Amino acid sequence: MRLRNKPWAEGYIKEHTAIVEQTPYDRKGSWNSIFEKQQPIALEIGTGKGRFIEGMAIKNSDLNFIGIERDKNVIVSAIEKIKEQQLTNAKLMHENAQDLRDMFAENEVDRIYLNFSDPWPKTRHEKRRLTFHTFLEQYKSVLHDEGQIIMKTDNRKLFEYSLVSFSQFGMKLEDVTLDLHALEDETNVMTEYEEKFSNKGQPIYRCIASFK
Repeated sequence: MRLRNKPWAEGYIKEHTAIVEQTPYDRKGSWNSIFEKQQPIALEIGTGKGRFIEGMAIKNSDLNFIGIERDKNVIVSAIEKIKEQQLTNAKLMHENAQDLRDMFAENEVDRIYLNFSDPWPKTRHEKRRLTFHTFLEQYKSVLHDEGQIIMKTDNRKLFEYSLVSFSQFGMKLEDVTLDLHALEDETNVMTEYEEKFSNKGQPIYRCIASFK
């Protein structure tokens, strides 16, 4: 679905320097300095309108959350949510991150969330999938040794592809769930997409993987 253009979005993003890090490439190795507390960092790639990062930050005050979103028209909604809740453990960046290693030092991140990423179904677009091995190399570099990747999707083919990709990379599959909501996991925070698909009866797939 095509998103409505918000011509005021860029200005809004630049106004909220307390929430949106304006120079993320300069923060490499010192991300915890922008938070009130020094604590483990969780990174969400593709934050969208921010429902997930808002809910997770509320439930997990012992973690610092950073959300990456490239679309200015949706990140403004995430800014509004964080602002309204006055969350001090959630920050955003408006970036189309090509390589996380340009923004994060080795072992700087404790957890990476991949929520309903674009499946890029065509074979010629395989390299764009966020679980392609070149992305896994990035994640391995910035994650702590005991760090985790937590992936959720409604796309069965992407999920199966990702499980194979994780395994071929030598990763450990700590948890594989074919119907997340059937578990009634109270720790799960739904994204906007997740609620939409779940309401239609679509199963939600989740995998937790690590490099150790």
